[in-house]
Amino acid sequence: MHSQHAEIAIVGAGPVGLALAAMLIARGMPPQNILLIDGKTAATAQQDPRTIALSYGSRQLLEHIHAWPATGTPITQIHISRRGSFGRSLIDCNDYALPALGAVCRYGDLVQALTATLERSGICILRPATVVGVEETEQGVHLQLADGSKIAARVMVQAEGGVFGTQAAKALHRDYQQSAIVATVHSSAAVPGRAFERFTDQGPLALLPQADGYALVWCARPESTERLLSLPDADFLQALQQAFGQRVGRFTQISARHSYALGLNAKPATTARSIAIGNAAQTLHPVAGQGLNLGLRDANVLASLLAKAVTPATLSQFDAERRSDRSITVQLTDVMARVFTGPDKSLPQDMLGISLGILDSLPSFKQAVAEHMMFGWR
Repeated sequence: MHSQHAEIAIVGAGPVGLALAAMLIARGMPPQNILLIDGKTAATAQQDPRTIALSYGSRQLLEHIHAWPATGTPITQIHISRRGSFGRSLIDCNDYALPALGAVCRYGDLVQALTATLERSGICILRPATVVGVEETEQGVHLQLADGSKIAARVMVQAEGGVFGTQAAKALHRDYQQSAIVATVHSSAAVPGRAFERFTDQGPLALLPQADGYALVWCARPESTERLLSLPDADFLQALQQAFGQRVGRFTQISARHSYALGLNAKPATTARSIAIGNAAQTLHPVAGQGLNLGLRDANVLASLLAKAVTPATLSQFDAERRSDRSITVQLTDVMARVFTGPDKSLPQDMLGISLGILDSLPSFKQAVAEHMMFGWR
């Protein structure tokens, strides 16, 4: 049992927590003033095979702290369509004079890149370590760890994201009655650099370019997800082909499949000495891939403020500065998750399909949507 002191205690050493620490150091905060706490070992985190989509804005933030993973696969185009509709929209990086709209990489590779950056700084990372109690006073926050250790800090940042349903009871909480199937899939005619977002009657189906294949995120109602997971590989690929179509040729191979429940949690509580960022603050539906990107923008703004003053006023200022970007991103994601999910051949779905085609004829509006997805509300 021992005690430690820090200016800032960051609970959660996933990408957002690690990025916050690196951003603080890049802005001149001494590493000894920061303490990172995480329940996983470094090896476990770096072996995580999940796939994540990073916007071009996130790439800029990560490159600034020398933590961009070299294994990322660029996204140069995003093709958006509605099943059963002729409407479609294509977002191309060349229209915005950018080398890419974003990139796809393994969660573990991003964690490894961020960890390597922090290890060079000499920062203290406690892991595996679990926080079992928090007491807040006027002067700071006292954390109790499972091994009996105690930590005193002026401010606590909660960056430990969880699966849907684990957030505070006071949060905005919506169950979409959907699950997501994730896997890696290969096809006979992959389109290099092109990501696909296909809206079906049960939810969005995304293919993200990764190495020589695609990362699949297929959202559907739980009963459909269970049925799809139980299918032999050949039958699953046939079902995917029917839902997606022929835009990448014939699906030829599928990896092991996993699923997780989907929902929305937002409006986190902020106290005088603690604040939440990333998935600890808002857990979003994966449509449009905005969750981690929103979290990295949280980290960037919080780092710029805490580097100037570690005070309750700073946390209040953070809430004010992040309110618009958070609100717009949460609402946009929520609307897309709900409105684009409905029965085929209904009037609302027909209109939405047509609207995708109209989007290409409204360059100013299309640019505003694309820029928000890449950089957030600015």
